[in-house]
Amino acid sequence: MNNLDLAVPVLSRGKHRNPRKGACFMEFASYLAGEPWSDHPSCTHPLLAGVARDVNDCTTDSGRSRLAPLIPSVIGLTPDDPHVVARVTARCIQHALPVVSQERQYILAVALLVGEKHLAALDGRPLDDLEPDSLAVLEAVPSATKWARSFTSRAHRGTPDFARRTAPRAVSCAVEGISQACVPNPDERLYNLLTAAIAECKAWMPAPAPLPVQEMPVREQRVEVR
Repeated sequence: MNNLDLAVPVLSRGKHRNPRKGACFMEFASYLAGEPWSDHPSCTHPLLAGVARDVNDCTTDSGRSRLAPLIPSVIGLTPDDPHVVARVTARCIQHALPVVSQERQYILAVALLVGEKHLAALDGRPLDDLEPDSLAVLEAVPSATKWARSFTSRAHRGTPDFARRTAPRAVSCAVEGISQACVPNPDERLYNLLTAAIAECKAWMPAPAPLPVQEMPVREQRVEVR
C-alpha cells in the first residue's frame, strides 16, 4: 500500500476487501496503526471498535466524513481494566435510552441495569446502587425501567456473559436506535456517542510508566596547590 492508496478510500458502510474499494472507520484505523487491513484490528479495545463500526454504518453518507478526524484517537486504546466494558456500554445506552423506540428502551434498560450491577460488584457497592448518569436516564423512561427492574429480579442469578454477548448487542441496539429515532440530527447524536465512548475508554488506560531518572555525571574538581 502506498500514499496514493490512502487518498483513494472514503469512509463508507460495511467491510471492504482493500482500500481501493473504500474503507470504514476501523479499517482506516488498522492502516494508520500499521496492521493488516481489517475492521477488527488489535490496536483498539474490541467493544470500542464495535461502537466505531456501528456508528460508521449508521451515520448517513453526508455525515460520515465528520468521523474521520476521530480515527487516530482510537489507536492504542486497549485498556484491560474490568470496568471498561460496562462503562463504555453504559455511556452508549445513556445517549440512546431517552430517544429510542419503546421496544428498544426495554432492551437497553435491562442491559444498563445488568451492567450497573456488574460495576457495583467490581466496586464493592450494593448491587442496586446506580451511578448518577445511569439513574438519571432510567428515571426519564419510567415504564421501561419498571419492566426492566422486574425482569432482572426474576432473571437467572448466575454470572451473565456480559462482555461477550450483552455489551456488544446493547451497543448495537443503542446506535441503531438513535439512527432510526424521530429526533433532529441523529448524526450529531451518534458522533457524540462515539466521542463519549472514546473518552471513557481513554480514562481507563493505565498511566504511562515514569521515565527513569538519569543521574548527572559528577565532574571532578581539580584543586591547585600553590
